[in-house]
Amino acid sequence: MTWQQTQISLPACRRGFHLITDLVLQGIPQIREIKIGLLNVFLMHTSASICINENADPDVPRDLEMSFNKIAPEDFPYIHTIEGPDDMPAHVKAAMLGNSLTIPVKNGNLCLGTWQGIYLCEHRNRAGSRTLTLTLQGEQHS
Repeated sequence: MTWQQTQISLPACRRGFHLITDLVLQGIPQIREIKIGLLNVFLMHTSASICINENADPDVPRDLEMSFNKIAPEDFPYIHTIEGPDDMPAHVKAAMLGNSLTIPVKNGNLCLGTWQGIYLCEHRNRAGSRTLTLTLQGEQHS
């Protein structure tokens, strides 16, 4: 059984849902050596989130963004407003989606479905770089 852990910085993204599967895989190339295991992807922020969703149709991330903006609008009478009108809605969205994913690994690949990808869900209007901690556990190929 082997363990690997690394941190990667994602470039600053505009508000919305951004496919990051390739960046995650580039960040932990040791995944190719794993016969069976798990990859935990942990986002170290409270105003962004990560999720797995459809990676084929570009309308999906746009529709997700529109939906979450309706669920947690900026004009809701929040009490926590010191960091701007987009901050508290960002925390609400992050609480709903979460900041951690655990994905099975088989024969050096993530066990994602045909149309699944990992998304950074950026909920702030002007966010900076985001940091992921990638923790890989598994049995290596013999």
